[in-house]
Amino acid sequence: MPTNVLGGELECCCNDPKTGFYRDGYCRTGAQDQGLHVVCAVMTEEFLQYSYMRGNDLITPRPEYDFPGLKPGDRWCLCVQRWAEALVAGFAPQVVLAATQMSALEWVDLEDLKKHAVGEID
Repeated sequence: MPTNVLGGELECCCNDPKTGFYRDGYCRTGAQDQGLHVVCAVMTEEFLQYSYMRGNDLITPRPEYDFPGLKPGDRWCLCVQRWAEALVAGFAPQVVLAATQMSALEWVDLEDLKKHAVGEID
């Protein structure tokens, strides 16, 4: 199992809805994942609308892709570049650090992730 941004074993982001590039609940990446779905984020209405306006509809269900559509409060593995873009725009959702893959740090600073972390940080 890959490492999370805190240096521990990557934890599951969410199984309901089933998330991750591999739809196994984990925000991990591989050669086929061109989007780098490595940030475990908690959806907000503001982020979902922002993403929709940027051309990435995360709201509408797409059963043919095993995608249920998201609502505020759902956890979802986001593309790290989309999260970074939302950060600059002021719409970055909270993140679950223990479920965010270490490779996210190639694109975003740990301090920015910590500022948006859910719960307590050691």
